[in-house]
Amino acid sequence: MPRTLRPGQRSELYVVDVASGVSRLVFSSDDMLFEAPNWTPGGELIVNGNGRLFRVDDGLVEIELGGVPDINNDHVVSPDGQTVYVSAADGHLYAVPFTGGPGRRVSNDRGPDFRHYLHGISPDGTTLAYIGLEPVDGRRITNVWTVPAAGGADVQITDDEHADDGSEYGPDGKWIYFNSERAGHAQLFRIADGVAEQLTDDERVNWFPHPAPDGSAVAYVSFPPGTEGHPADIDDVRVRLLTPDGIRELATLFGGQGTMNVPSWAPDSTAFAYVAYPVGGSAALTNSL
Repeated sequence: MPRTLRPGQRSELYVVDVASGVSRLVFSSDDMLFEAPNWTPGGELIVNGNGRLFRVDDGLVEIELGGVPDINNDHVVSPDGQTVYVSAADGHLYAVPFTGGPGRRVSNDRGPDFRHYLHGISPDGTTLAYIGLEPVDGRRITNVWTVPAAGGADVQITDDEHADDGSEYGPDGKWIYFNSERAGHAQLFRIADGVAEQLTDDERVNWFPHPAPDGSAVAYVSFPPGTEGHPADIDDVRVRLLTPDGIRELATLFGGQGTMNVPSWAPDSTAFAYVAYPVGGSAALTNSL
């Protein structure tokens, strides 16, 4: 079932300017829980909510999904802006023309309990990176996979029993960035040619690495120490940048799940978007200048 707002809660969409560290509120709703902002190549923001997808344009304008089942908060836009790819409630991936039209299933049948969670698309638009979830002996095993955007054979990138998630291509098309518990709790990694490199190593629980289009930094969501998974409605969730000079704190907020699940950078790498979920009169965030 799609997530809904708690009593007194609201969804707030922010765009943070990377140079200044200042966040700007661009849209707010107290009747729809929207999630996972990302940008089209033309500079439009899109979010999901209530199992549907929307453009943000002085309100929420629904994007027709062409008969695709209700979606979750995993969606990416093709580099040419013509197609949006989504994860649906039936566990499969679909391609839908951005201007509307019938949806096309991309993912393959890998068994009745296998589920696909989309997170990234290659810079040339030919390949989708997703997380494949499969129950094994009562456990939920997640690994990084890829599949051609036009349809075709899957390729398994990681093959282990550690929880992997948030797989997303870097701008060079070589590296796939992801978070994994192979370091004990969730940290950021990237992998190419079967070799994984660890990018963060601290006490916080780090999720959903989003490389900037120009390769200058990686935006991600950081949960408090001891957090399991990537839950919703958590205090002290931080939006961070991993740069060649170290880690920058850009915002502290109430949120988590839905805050920044998918590629959320502006096309020119000067800004990225995230969502906070404050309750009542609580502050949505604090900025780090």
